[in-house]
Amino acid sequence: MGTNDFAPLVAMDIAHHLHPFTDYGEARQDGTRIITHADGVYIYDSDGNKILDGMAGLWCVNVGYNRHELIDAAVAQLKKLPYYNTFFKTSNEPAALLSKRLAEIAPDGMEHVFYANSGSEATDTIVRMARHFWALEGKPQKRIIIGRDYGYHGSTMVGASMGGMEGMHGQACRLPDFAHIKPPYGFLYQGNMDEDTFAETAANWLDERIHELGADNVAAFIAEPVQGAGGVIIPPQGYFDRIQEICRRHDILFIADEVITGYGRTGQWFASQTLNLAPDLMATAKGLTSGYQPMSAVMVGARVASRFIDDCGEFYHGFTYSGHPVAAAVALANLDLIERDGLIEKVREDTAPYLKTALETLSDHPLVGEVRSFGLLGAVELVDSHDSIKTFTEQGQAGIIVRDHALAGGLMVRAVRDGMVMSPPLTFTRADIDAMVALLGAALTAAAETLKQQP
Repeated sequence: MGTNDFAPLVAMDIAHHLHPFTDYGEARQDGTRIITHADGVYIYDSDGNKILDGMAGLWCVNVGYNRHELIDAAVAQLKKLPYYNTFFKTSNEPAALLSKRLAEIAPDGMEHVFYANSGSEATDTIVRMARHFWALEGKPQKRIIIGRDYGYHGSTMVGASMGGMEGMHGQACRLPDFAHIKPPYGFLYQGNMDEDTFAETAANWLDERIHELGADNVAAFIAEPVQGAGGVIIPPQGYFDRIQEICRRHDILFIADEVITGYGRTGQWFASQTLNLAPDLMATAKGLTSGYQPMSAVMVGARVASRFIDDCGEFYHGFTYSGHPVAAAVALANLDLIERDGLIEKVREDTAPYLKTALETLSDHPLVGEVRSFGLLGAVELVDSHDSIKTFTEQGQAGIIVRDHALAGGLMVRAVRDGMVMSPPLTFTRADIDAMVALLGAALTAAAETLKQQP
């Protein structure tokens, strides 16, 4: 099909499709980009553009595109058992096998799993579990969940309330019994503090908030090991050691949101293992199936699981597609592929260190105030003045300009405020990293010229 052949499809899409996280007026004016196919680490659109996918879809296509191992697993399961529910003590073979596999690779003590369909549903489930746990403990008043500014835990009412995105809160997404603290965002808050002092200061923001709210009212603290959609905010060394001690001291549950960081992205199966975290509950999704099927998995630690198993009775929660057999079959094939191809070791020993070095070559660019990376997650902070690290007065404009230049040049990255974030497939090679950084560098230079021409 030629470019013009897709014009009716674009018109149809604009006329009827309400896209997530989209300005609908802009979409009607600009049209939509139709992605037609993908292979390896590239996506292709209806205009014939070949685009290097520096975001792995939406932080999720860990094994790259067009992997027949996952496709064949889905087809085989569709032929055998395309669907049946897991309500009322019913299960299926792939869901049972996947549960055992996840218990084997999860952080120590997390031997139980509850299935949903997205990261949003996973974090909703966790709120239900955390509050019900404390009710079973005879402390039903422990309901407040503390999150962090710029935290992202989904876009449902509960997920958005628990997250720290102000724009979402402004659209009727701020339920009661959720509170927030500042994140360990060194670029904004560290100033002249050394890393250890900043780690202690940032962790104390949690301690102070618990004292304000009263520990008897706080159910849990939730944190992404690395804040992804918030801008790839990487904690200083020692931060989570202090956070976990604070949670233990006040007897509140610690929740790790590993929707982005799970399944190899940080050089271990989970970032909790990379950072020596021991969460009571853990949300996972995205890389579980590499995006080939919708699926999420809540890993439940021994303290919560034992209470539910021994004292809960019926847990009135679940989804039509929880433990879907096709999704579970794809997840098993995906985990096998990650293990077979040594992708976790590759990230840990090769591509993550290489990404860090490659990104540092952009540090001297006039638009760059800071570069940072953790595993195969990276960020480039944009500044109005490189010498004084002065941020832009109109936040977000520069990021969009860089993003658009990058896309025009054949690179998919994401703008978060005035920062460029990336999360490439775990299959990225050094050559792919070189290409991504070169394309991003060219986009930065083009954006600098665009910004000079603006009043």
